[in-house]
Amino acid sequence: MNNVICPFEGVFATGRVFATPGAREKIPAGELIAAILRHAQGDWGEVCPDDWQANEEALVGGARLLSAYVSSTGEKFWIITEADRSSTTMLLPDEY
Repeated sequence: MNNVICPFEGVFATGRVFATPGAREKIPAGELIAAILRHAQGDWGEVCPDDWQANEEALVGGARLLSAYVSSTGEKFWIITEADRSSTTMLLPDEY
């Protein structure tokens, strides 16, 4: 995994940001950046209502955060921020 230039801050700190090889290969870099900015602002993308609520609770309780997005080419990808907010990873679902 390669480290993205810097952490992003919004509603929470992302910590160090990484992208897996699959995400780097299949998702355009500009779309990864746009998605991490959305994630850091609390826009969880295309998660189900239960996961959206879990993320909202995690902002207060300190649990893991999960966002789901779809690229312009139809590729699904996730962004996961660890509970301790030390790191965030952009990945394809089959890389989890």
